[in-house]
Amino acid sequence: MHLAYPVVLAALLFSVGVYGVLARRNAVLVLMSVELMLNAVNLDLVAFDVWLRDSLHAGQALTLFTITIAAAEIGLGLAIVLLLFRARGTADIDRATALGDPAEPFATDETPVGAEALKGQAAA
Repeated sequence: MHLAYPVVLAALLFSVGVYGVLARRNAVLVLMSVELMLNAVNLDLVAFDVWLRDSLHAGQALTLFTITIAAAEIGLGLAIVLLLFRARGTADIDRATALGDPAEPFATDETPVGAEALKGQAAA
């Protein structure tokens, strides 16, 4: 088997994962995209291990470590997403600006904002 086939497949998987991380707003989909990127790396490690005919099978050993790290990452990531969803009611990454308490509501029409607020402070 040629080395080009699994390397091209891994490159496509990694590209889809990068697109998912950059384009998605849902935290669960971002975590799935990170897992896709890690699986592309695993595919490359095993393909190069087979191609080089390493007697120690270092590529397969590194793949096991990568799978272990991915399992820990997904466990912690899902725990953070669940806490974020419970606190804010959404898993949208753009709305998660701080990990503390939810932000105060935005200013209403009654509260002056911007230049009007500065004019009011100067007059007082």
